[in-house]
Amino acid sequence: MYTLVACPGTGSAIAEAALSLAGLPFTIREADPWNAEEDRAFLRSLNPLGQLPVLVLPDGTVMTESAAIVLHAAEETPASRLAPTPGSPARAGFLRWLEYLVASIYPTFTFGDEPGRWVPGDEAAAALRRRTDEYRQFLWQVMEAGIGPGPWVLGADFSALDIYVSVMTRWRPRRDWFKEVCPRLHGIAAAVDRMPSLAPVWARNFSQAG
Repeated sequence: MYTLVACPGTGSAIAEAALSLAGLPFTIREADPWNAEEDRAFLRSLNPLGQLPVLVLPDGTVMTESAAIVLHAAEETPASRLAPTPGSPARAGFLRWLEYLVASIYPTFTFGDEPGRWVPGDEAAAALRRRTDEYRQFLWQVMEAGIGPGPWVLGADFSALDIYVSVMTRWRPRRDWFKEVCPRLHGIAAAVDRMPSLAPVWARNFSQAG
């Protein structure tokens, strides 16, 4: 049995969706590191960065980083279609966009969500928030232009990339912006929202569509 340390509405929803589609047995240990000191201490005991998600494997190994968790779930269950198999034509595109999401877009939330952690003063914090928001919009537009007509990020084949899009488009600048500016990504997110197998995940993490 796996244990996923998670907080509703955060990036842990990506790992939760991937584990669910993989059919791996897991329980959820909720932790709110922003509002509960006990949870913050527990999370840091597993991940010194204090970031979610954290996955504890059946043998007790602690795994952090959503991309690592997604790749692990994909390798454990190739039939889940979470990732193209090594050597397949779609593998390079999958790895490219996975790294783009976690290494380029995701850090804009790390620095922009709590800008006061990184720069002193309200004015500087507000500027950091604004600039990371603007840069994120640019990054999403680059991805929009770089993917094909769909219906998924990789074209005809669903993958964990589509889970990332579904979750991350619920965050700033949110779905209305995507509908207007990045319609391909918006369509992918809406299609993942409608997957019956993920309905319990979305109900637990998001009270309503983004």
